[in-house]
Amino acid sequence: MIRIFAALTIALFASLPARAEVDITEVVSPGGVTAWLVQEPSIPFMALEVRFRGGASLDTPDKRGAVNLMTGLLEEGAADLDARAFARELEALAASFDYDVSDDSLAVSARFLTENRDEAVELLRKSIIEPTFGQEALDRVREQVLTGLRSDAQDPNEIARAAFNKMAYGDHPYGSNYRGTTDSVTALTREDMIDAHRAVFAKDRLYVGAVGDITPEELGPLLDELLGALPDEGAPQPGPADILIEGGTTVVPFDTPQSVALFGQAGIEQDDPDFFAARVLNQVIGAGGFESRLMTEVREKRGLTYGVYSFLVPQDHAATYQGQVASANDRIAEAVSVIRDEWARAAAEGVTEEELEAAKLYVTGAYPLRFDGNGPIARIMVGMQMLGLPIDYIATRNDKVDAVTLNDVKRVAGELLDPDSLHFVVVGQPEGLETTVAN
Repeated sequence: MIRIFAALTIALFASLPARAEVDITEVVSPGGVTAWLVQEPSIPFMALEVRFRGGASLDTPDKRGAVNLMTGLLEEGAADLDARAFARELEALAASFDYDVSDDSLAVSARFLTENRDEAVELLRKSIIEPTFGQEALDRVREQVLTGLRSDAQDPNEIARAAFNKMAYGDHPYGSNYRGTTDSVTALTREDMIDAHRAVFAKDRLYVGAVGDITPEELGPLLDELLGALPDEGAPQPGPADILIEGGTTVVPFDTPQSVALFGQAGIEQDDPDFFAARVLNQVIGAGGFESRLMTEVREKRGLTYGVYSFLVPQDHAATYQGQVASANDRIAEAVSVIRDEWARAAAEGVTEEELEAAKLYVTGAYPLRFDGNGPIARIMVGMQMLGLPIDYIATRNDKVDAVTLNDVKRVAGELLDPDSLHFVVVGQPEGLETTVAN
């Protein structure tokens, strides 16, 4: 059955259109659950994406890591099935379930064959509605989380991320690791798992995308069967996170021959009218691989690093603009200086017409490549719903990118890029750098 499933997946990819032409229908179940559907009846297979807003940000301060640990237990026993029995049923159905959590959402992704749809949905329902949180499974998954946390404590990239987030977001959930600490995770109990489940799984934060061999008439009852038993409301969402980080440098000593730097400042929300101009700007500065300014100046011209990147980070409760670089301890100071200079140059000058056109060509050309299967399309549709985007957004998105002008990018560069607020967290033994805060 698994081979059949893989063959159908390959056939689906081969049948995808070259352009992102996606016909979305909104479906409201008899019980009031809303979903976006893309029908694809040519292959007897479908993908379902169910997402709950809030995710690990719904942890209470003294229970950090509870939602993450609870998520890891969803397939470790449900209803009358222990972990092994659940895995056996899933394999027998040739289905695939994935459970993933971030600070902003908890996502449940399912793929299954049409012939097994009812059985697969019932198994998925058990994992969402009736997880058992058995003590044996809890202890096993807890140890896996703790192992990861211990590994993070020796990873310069994770150390830099933790330090940056704490400075940027303070006491907001974004300011701490969504997986918790060794102390907080060690103290979590089965009752905490029940509380975390109750906080996240509710209809007032639910978004659904479905793609594949199913009609609107069939999808409605399926949604009620799967999700109808959810409570109406979950825990309150956290409020906005103020961006607290100031310009400067923070050095975190760590015994390594190469320093790692994470840098960032306040960013731009994804629903901001200027977001596409910022997206094009970032493509020029640091997202464009070997064609980006940072890669050209830091790697190609000076040989200071193998790679340097920048990226927009628009989250539900805060937006930042970040980047990362790694360099030898005796060269990281120069890399930091060059990045600051490029930040200032872009803020003052914007980009060239040639850079603008190349960036727009890439951003629009790469977009259809995201729609490479039922699962990715379902995830994109759920993301659209969570952002409040219109149902025809896929068809109009590239037009918005094409409409970005040189003056738009110059104006946004001047407003968004703030060299004086750019902060570098450097983990290693950097020569010529020390902790400073800009005035």
